[in-house]
Amino acid sequence: MLEIQWYPGHMVKAKKMIRQNLGLVDVVIELVDARIPYSSRNPDMQTLLSSKPRLLVLNKDDLADPDKTQAWCAYFREQGSPAIALNSVVGRGMGQVITIASALVEDKMEIMRSRGRRDRSIRAMVVGIPNVGKSAFINSLIKRSVARVGDKPGVTRGKQWIRIGEDFELLDTPGILWPKFEDPEVGFKLAVTGAVSDLVYDLEEVGVRLIELLTRVAPEALRNRYRIGIEPVANNEVEAFNLLIEIGRRRGFLQPGNNVDTIKAAYMIIQEFREGKIGRITLDEVPATKSE
Repeated sequence: MLEIQWYPGHMVKAKKMIRQNLGLVDVVIELVDARIPYSSRNPDMQTLLSSKPRLLVLNKDDLADPDKTQAWCAYFREQGSPAIALNSVVGRGMGQVITIASALVEDKMEIMRSRGRRDRSIRAMVVGIPNVGKSAFINSLIKRSVARVGDKPGVTRGKQWIRIGEDFELLDTPGILWPKFEDPEVGFKLAVTGAVSDLVYDLEEVGVRLIELLTRVAPEALRNRYRIGIEPVANNEVEAFNLLIEIGRRRGFLQPGNNVDTIKAAYMIIQEFREGKIGRITLDEVPATKSE
């Protein structure tokens, strides 16, 4: 059983910081990865943030299956959570964010005005797991670079307030996970999307598991990218490993003796999945709703 865990010490401090500053904000903007909308939601945050209105943003929607992204947004809305999908890198969908977030706190602001208090900026907190794209999201929202952006988890370590126009402020927070991934499948999906450090798991094992999953959820994309003949290999690590060897051989990842460097091949496949080169793929399936 593939089991991945990662909870470095700075995440403990980050969670404490979020708790301490929650009282300062009016609304929370929670970013999740559109490829894994369920697996990228921190369960520890759900209770912590429950007292605040929340906008759920499915970021990196350019990497996810568009039909499944729409279905996920519909599912979250049915559960009572306003949800939108966007691509922070090119800025698509950003215009909705401030409009919806402001609408979520309009009643609160109206009560403040009725009590004679002066209008003030709406304060929003941005939260999410590592490498979900919070910094790119903020930079795109304000149309300039103020937050550090990186392709590895853990780039943002401290908090920072950022003003957007005259009446909106953002509190950026570090990406945090939770102490234990109870479901090994969640840990695996966090690893292949880059939320977990590549140093804490076996690249070959995760690469094989990714191939196995892709033969079921996106066989055409896998076949077209690597020009290989495939059949679904659910729960068959041997067949998935053989596909890894074939892909590595076709890409020229050879060692002395004409043996394939399977670690290098696995890392390449993981990276190409992350970059969307294999295709727009969603790994989390949308739960059935009551109406279905």
